[in-house]
Amino acid sequence: MYAAITYRVKPGHEAEIAEIFAAFQRVDDPRFRDDEGKQAGRLLGTAVFIKDDVMVRVIHYEGDFAAIAKHMAGQRGVHLIEEKLAPYLESPRDTSTEAAFGAYFRDATMQVISQFSVETHPAAG
Repeated sequence: MYAAITYRVKPGHEAEIAEIFAAFQRVDDPRFRDDEGKQAGRLLGTAVFIKDDVMVRVIHYEGDFAAIAKHMAGQRGVHLIEEKLAPYLESPRDTSTEAAFGAYFRDATMQVISQFSVETHPAAG
């Protein structure tokens, strides 16, 4: 599965934002857990795109998407990125707590229109 998170950024800062992501500290464990501590899925990959005042982070994952925000909120590298991005955001946002991070994560998630993969291709079966 894929999800996309939007960011509204100040245009003209693509190079500075690219530098921030070039030094991104990856999550310590791609597996994430539910509230009972059971594995709820895993992150398979991410990509970040930027054009003018829109930045999009695409998340490739398997499992429960709702559990990803909690997992990401606990990652030091994510908080470092958030701190460094703050001056380039159009509107400030609070991601300092797990609840605040989760609220932003939910609000910034784009609506899924379609998803296709080799696994769901008719020729794969």
